[in-house]
Amino acid sequence: MTRYLPIMLDCEGQLVVVIGGGVVAERKVSGLLEAGAVVKVISPSLTDTLVALTNKGLMTWHDRTYAPGDLRGAFLVYAATNDKTVNEEVAQESRRIGIPVNVASHAEAGNFITPGVIRRGRLTVAVSTSGAGPLAAARIKTVLEEALDAAYEPYLDFVHTMRTRIKERESSAEVRERLLRKLGAIDVLNEMRNGSFIAWSAEDMDAWIASHRAE
Repeated sequence: MTRYLPIMLDCEGQLVVVIGGGVVAERKVSGLLEAGAVVKVISPSLTDTLVALTNKGLMTWHDRTYAPGDLRGAFLVYAATNDKTVNEEVAQESRRIGIPVNVASHAEAGNFITPGVIRRGRLTVAVSTSGAGPLAAARIKTVLEEALDAAYEPYLDFVHTMRTRIKERESSAEVRERLLRKLGAIDVLNEMRNGSFIAWSAEDMDAWIASHRAE
């Protein structure tokens, strides 16, 4: 079993080349656009969804088959055609020039995989079964989606705002650490779930910080 290193990769503004224009490529492109990547698709045909994205200017399309040299300048590469031989050629070129590549037809030919993703605002959870299959991953993802409900988005926004304010207001690392521990103990998440949470003003935040500085 391949043991992958989980990472969160910043693709904002980075060129990502996708070879293939079918439903698998469509899924890859969707995630890449969500991450802010600059997407170039090379394929003699596209799904209707990819055509629509092209027409909106959200991706560029090269209407032809893959050719050596197409990967030059890419940050990442996805080999997502329905031809295993072509995917292998893409993988070989990617490895030769040192660009990470994902191979849809046989993951072992590439050096990274794209897990199932759950997003709740600032929260991103990735699900991978390391080859156990997409159905198993989908079931696990469904369980996590139910557990990580919509309240996590405003909750993490609140925590981020408070954490930022604490860091701005307190110069002492010891006091900051103490305040952050106490912040984690506030039952804001359940208040947001049951609708009883009242948004804190800047004055409320500063008052909480002032009253919880001491042990």
